[in-house]
Amino acid sequence: MRENNTNNIAVSVQALEKKFGQFTAVNRIDFEVQQGEIFGFLGPNGAGKSTTIRMLCGIIPPTSGSGQVGGFDIIKEQYKIKQHIGYMSQKFSLYDDLTVEENINFYSGIYKIPKAEKKERFQETISTAGLEGMETKITSALAGGWKQRLALGCALLHKPKILFLDEPTSGADPLTRANFWSIIKKLAGLGVTVFVTTHYMDEAENCNRMVLIYHGTIIAAGTPQEMKTKCMKDEVLEITLVDSPDWLERISKIEGVKEAALFGVNIHAVVHDSSKAIPVIKGFLEKEKAQDFSVNKILPSLEDVFVSSIEEYDKEHKG
Repeated sequence: MRENNTNNIAVSVQALEKKFGQFTAVNRIDFEVQQGEIFGFLGPNGAGKSTTIRMLCGIIPPTSGSGQVGGFDIIKEQYKIKQHIGYMSQKFSLYDDLTVEENINFYSGIYKIPKAEKKERFQETISTAGLEGMETKITSALAGGWKQRLALGCALLHKPKILFLDEPTSGADPLTRANFWSIIKKLAGLGVTVFVTTHYMDEAENCNRMVLIYHGTIIAAGTPQEMKTKCMKDEVLEITLVDSPDWLERISKIEGVKEAALFGVNIHAVVHDSSKAIPVIKGFLEKEKAQDFSVNKILPSLEDVFVSSIEEYDKEHKG
């Protein structure tokens, strides 16, 4: 990292744009990532997440705009960026026909780890990944969660200060995802900047700050708390009642309810004005003889914000 990289900014982009022919994958976006924070880059599939991360990692050039990663220019200093970052994609970039040990040694060569440090780095990687005793196992025989840890360990071999994770837990089970995030938090605690793309909203709660990208455009930004309190114009009601799936369609048609969806065993209803909507919904449920129900205003979840922000964007950009 350059000494003159001031203001503790690890990543910054200005009017960053990427076009593929007539298609705009990333549309003149701006954001900054502080050193040592976990920064979430959220959005549905096809929103522009992977394209952005590939520009930041020096894999593809932008069409226009500018950006800096670790103080290096993403257009002029792509090679230097690659030397100073760690990158892990959802495909893991491992060689299945090699053993765990051989994969680590291969990446030690790629990252030009000094010979005197290779043994120590190897042990650190095995320890970080929790792969003690599995060094000689063929990588293809590893379960998904172990492959994921190995891929992360390989991305950290050269001790990068900035780590890019592109959908790192895609397809992983909840326990594997939880274990992975415990490692990420430890890395951030050691001062590593973590830039992570995900479409899992429960994972996004682990981020210090985040942006939501949709159709290549950033449509919301802030801390998890700010996203819930400032980025959603509407209010959310939680409706608890027996056999909630059977009630979903009818509740969604009540006047004042903009949308309704199952959230666990309950129903979340998005409304413009909770003070007006609550008595109307309660009246409907009483009339329909619903048993043991409750209707309460709640703080939106990140998933509520995610869905509402996208629907608001679609409404504003119709046609």
